Amino acid sequence: MELKNKTIIITGASSGIGAAAALLFASEGANVVLGARRKAELKKVVDQIILSNGKASYLIGDVTDEAYSKQLVDHALEKYGKLDGAFNNAGIMGNMGPVSEMDSANWDAVIAANLSSAFYASKAQIPAMITQGKGAIVFTSSFVGSSNGGMPGMAAYAASKAGMTGLTQALASEHAGGGIRVNAILPGGTKTAMAGDDPDTQEFIANLHPLKRLADPKEIAQSALYLLSDRSSFVTGAQLSVDGGISVRLL
Repeated sequence: MELKNKTIIITGASSGIGAAAALLFASEGANVVLGARRKAELKKVVDQIILSNGKASYLIGDVTDEAYSKQLVDHALEKYGKLDGAFNNAGIMGNMGPVSEMDSANWDAVIAANLSSAFYASKAQIPAMITQGKGAIVFTSSFVGSSNGGMPGMAAYAASKAGMTGLTQALASEHAGGGIRVNAILPGGTKTAMAGDDPDTQEFIANLHPLKRLADPKEIAQSALYLLSDRSSFVTGAQLSVDGGISVRLL
C-alpha cells in the first residue's frame, strides 16, 4: 500500500477530486482526516471508507477561516498521533467575466478560498511535520494559473492559482532541509461540479484538450497520491500537469 499508516488531511473532500482522493488514499492504507463545509456529503464519504474497512474521520469548517486549518491539524494529531501529509484541495472558481466588470467581492472570495486558504493550511501543517522530521504537502492548482494557461474571464481564479505556484516553490525551498516536500498538481478540465452540467459546455471544454475528454476525479487523485507517497521522495517544488495535454496545446 502506497500510504500505509500515513495520516493525511484532505480539504474539499465532500465531492469531486477531494472525495475521490479520500477514497483512494484510504484504500492505500492512509488514515484520512477530511475537511469541507457540507456535513451530509462529507459524512457520506467517511461512512463509505469505514464500510470498506478504512480509517477516516472528518471536521466541518471553512478553509477561509485560519483557525479551521489549525483545528484540522489538531484533530489529526489527537485522532492518529501524527501528520504525514496534506492534500490542500479546496477551492472555488468564482464568477467569470472581464476584470473591468468584476465585482471586487468576487475577487476577494476567490483569493480567500484558493490562495489564502493554502497559506493558512501550510502554516498550520508544517510545524507538525517539522516535529517528526518529514512530511508532504500537495496543493490543487490549475493549468489556468500556469504561464501558458491564460483564459479570458478567469482573472481571479488564474491569479489565485498562479500565486499558489509561488507559494509552493517558496515552501519547498524553505522546508526541504527539514524533510518536508511541497508540490502542486495542475489539473485540466475534470468531471466535477466546477465543470457544470451542460453537455454542450462540457463537450466544448473536453475538445480543448488533446485527449478530447474531461478527466475523471479519480485520475487527478492518482497524481496527488504519487506526490504524497514515497515514490516521489526526490520531488519537491514541482508543478505536475495533469491536464490532458491542454497546456501543450496552448503553447
